[in-house]
Amino acid sequence: MAALSPAELGYAMPAEWEPHEATWLSWPHRAGISFPDSYDRIIPTFVKMAQALAESEIVRINVKDAAQEAEVRRLLDGAPPERVELHHIPTNEPWCRDHGPIFLKRKKSPRLAIVDFGYNAWGWKYPPCDDDDDVPAQIGSRLDIEVFDCGDFILEGGSIDVNGAGALLTTESCLLNPNRNPDLTREDIEKRLRDTLGVKTIIWLGDGIEGDDTDGHVDDLTRFVGPNSVVTVVEDDENDANYDALRVNLERLREVQLRKNTPLEIRELPMPSKIVRDGQRLPASYANFYIANSVVLLPVFAETNDAWAEAVLKEMFPDRTIVPIDCRELIWGLGAFHCLTQQQPRA
Repeated sequence: MAALSPAELGYAMPAEWEPHEATWLSWPHRAGISFPDSYDRIIPTFVKMAQALAESEIVRINVKDAAQEAEVRRLLDGAPPERVELHHIPTNEPWCRDHGPIFLKRKKSPRLAIVDFGYNAWGWKYPPCDDDDDVPAQIGSRLDIEVFDCGDFILEGGSIDVNGAGALLTTESCLLNPNRNPDLTREDIEKRLRDTLGVKTIIWLGDGIEGDDTDGHVDDLTRFVGPNSVVTVVEDDENDANYDALRVNLERLREVQLRKNTPLEIRELPMPSKIVRDGQRLPASYANFYIANSVVLLPVFAETNDAWAEAVLKEMFPDRTIVPIDCRELIWGLGAFHCLTQQQPRA
């Protein structure tokens, strides 16, 4: 007899704005490949991120060994010590959203579980990734909670977003890419998402933004901010490479009805001005914010659209403090705060 799926057992992935017990991070390594020749320049941003999160909830950080633990404790000396936990769980790179555990919650007889998807560094772009792939199982063991092994299905946390009420956002450019699950059809993938994450409705967007090495993660495009509301980035410059793809995604969202005769509520976010470094377009996006218990971390880029993005999020999250943090160095790693974080719901 086949084992029951997480959904059949009553588990589902909560929305990001639901109460957290903690946020998980994976601290970067100087020898890592994510921030070539800029490790020292990005560490202040990591410190600001961790300190802001520690004002909101417990911050659980994966470190390689005792030496890195000592380094991180020194860097975070100003954070509340009771809110910072260091775990000796080695990682290859710091993108915890994608290699970390995706937590599920069961409402009846409440308890948490983890779903452990396969991880192949965004289509084998950056091997090795064996340490990263092992993170969810190790965290499950540390927390002594059930882990559903779905390693035959490649899925990164940044490729999906849920509203906690049965709907999931994703993109065709990522989840249908043959470098992830070449033997699965769209229908197969939808069934896997429903079975593992407890969702019912899959909203498919099209392409991602230029410079995104993840093949179009949705957390750079469109995010749920309520059960029936999203924010989505748009590009006003018709000559920009992102203009057409973002317009197509906006039109798809306008066709969505999660409630009968009620369209999805859509608020537009601007895109930052084009950022190019060493001839490479970087995937800067205000959509890569992270929702913690009392704060929302917003990546900003020292330009006029920063204030517009902050104003939109203030309207969406009136009970949380919006914390803008300069990400002009961090974006050299091709990601921002949502890519670096993974929420652990309150049981």
